[in-house]
Amino acid sequence: MRQWPEPRARARHLQAATLAALLAVGMANPAAGAELKPYQASYSGIWHGMTVAVSTLTLEHSGDTWTYTSKSEPRGLGRMASGVFPPLQVSVVKVTPAGVLAQSFRSEGGDASRAVNLKYDWQARKVTGSYEGTPVDLPLTPQVQDDGSVQLALMVELIAGRTPAGLQLIDKNSVRGYTFKRDGEATLTTPMGSVPTVIYSAQKAYSPRITRFWCAPAQGYIPMKVEQTKGDDVQWTLQIQSLKRD
Repeated sequence: MRQWPEPRARARHLQAATLAALLAVGMANPAAGAELKPYQASYSGIWHGMTVAVSTLTLEHSGDTWTYTSKSEPRGLGRMASGVFPPLQVSVVKVTPAGVLAQSFRSEGGDASRAVNLKYDWQARKVTGSYEGTPVDLPLTPQVQDDGSVQLALMVELIAGRTPAGLQLIDKNSVRGYTFKRDGEATLTTPMGSVPTVIYSAQKAYSPRITRFWCAPAQGYIPMKVEQTKGDDVQWTLQIQSLKRD
């Protein structure tokens, strides 16, 4: 999932914010259905009022290793918004008692200048690779995540009834922090029927953009809708069209 007028920054915003939103739940007890399971969900990608993409998110696993894949196909003028909804992102993580530990991340952003390739070395405690043409060499802690692993990290924490102390997302050869809060509840009308959700918002420090998530507790906190605004302007929206959980 991803972002807008600054395509690359926006794309990262959405992924990071998605997890940040999930973090905000902070429940004492997990809700019924709140369990990390393989799933496939499809969304309509709306950019400045136009449907420009269909995004498919897939979560698969083998043992303690999970692979999260996001694929977006343009519709209509969608090629103009490839930075908002990147064609392909693949994140591989391990789910451990200490939380989610990222293993690798790959993103194709529509052209070579937007490509991202990251490798995590937990023995050396370093993450290396390249991020949109910038070499990456950063110290590694369990709080450091990428655009894909951050979503799974937040889901795992929420499901466990915990709220992480902080969220740090890799941004080229640096990390950035997000703040988040709960914004209420709403029942959404979706192609699957009426779905109760909890709304969370996420915001990067000093950024005018706010990303809101409508997360369904009964579906393991998978977002039913994601929307980014800048002031009164809606930058982009993802609306769920289908969901299948194993």
